[in-house]
Amino acid sequence: MENKQGVINTENDGQAKMPYNLRERKIKSAPYRDLIRTELADELYERIYELVVTQKRYKQPNFSASDLAKMLKTNTRYLSAVVNSKFKMNFSCLLNEYRIKEAKRMLADKRYAGKNIEEISAMSGFANRQSFYAAFYRIVGITPNEYRKNHENI
Repeated sequence: MENKQGVINTENDGQAKMPYNLRERKIKSAPYRDLIRTELADELYERIYELVVTQKRYKQPNFSASDLAKMLKTNTRYLSAVVNSKFKMNFSCLLNEYRIKEAKRMLADKRYAGKNIEEISAMSGFANRQSFYAAFYRIVGITPNEYRKNHENI
């Protein structure tokens, strides 16, 4: 995953401000991640991948970690530990990663040329325009409009 983040300096508070309300990523320690058995983690990983990626549950705008935990008959703490250790990201980043891949595919596909950005955002699973633009910019490094323009002539 490549990040291309621009930093804009503000005169008022002396701190750097990120575009689209992006924040610096904090690294947290979570000792419970090491307590989950490897076999259980591998099994949960396979089931998470099946539900989220293969069945494209990421396209559901209100799909949450608790929804997935109920489907898997586990708790959100185990789910979170597996997602963090196996996918190397948190649950919402995992969903956004696949949503952005879907949006990029649609933005570059001529069959979706008649759809506006908000429609593609909704079809990808985003609940609102702001979260779509922020996630897209964070992951791709440009706006959805720029991405579409770059792929119009391909």
